[in-house]
Amino acid sequence: MIPSTRNRVPAHTAPSVNQRIEQEIENRVAYFSQHPNEVESRLRELDREWDIERAIELNASALAFVGTSLGALRNRNWLILPALVTGFLFQHAVQGWCPPVPILRRMGFRTTYEIEQERRELLALRNSPTRSRTRGRSPSRKTRRRSDRQPRQAAA
Repeated sequence: MIPSTRNRVPAHTAPSVNQRIEQEIENRVAYFSQHPNEVESRLRELDREWDIERAIELNASALAFVGTSLGALRNRNWLILPALVTGFLFQHAVQGWCPPVPILRRMGFRTTYEIEQERRELLALRNSPTRSRTRGRSPSRKTRRRSDRQPRQAAA
């Protein structure tokens, strides 16, 4: 079965890296709950943040362009590079994994969902700074993670 767009990159990322990214989100939200005057600035940063899909697209297109150029101008053997890159890009589209994913995740590139998750929590802080971070959200991130792993039971 093909994983959902939301889950395919985290499913192919080391648990320690996923936990680090999640902890960083928690830490930033906790920081901004104590510094609400800086929330707008962080929201603007999130608008400019590149998600992992964009980084992979840039990486793949640059390698394909270089391989095609070198294949046309230097040696046809370079044409193997764009062939490999497009195969890996296809694999990423279907499975959520390709060779750059572990590297980019360790570098801190996040999925669109992870970026939006931080944005939603910061917007909640901005709109109601005295409100508890978890109030009004359902279910919690940890509950969602557990429920994502639980198999669905067949209808009776």
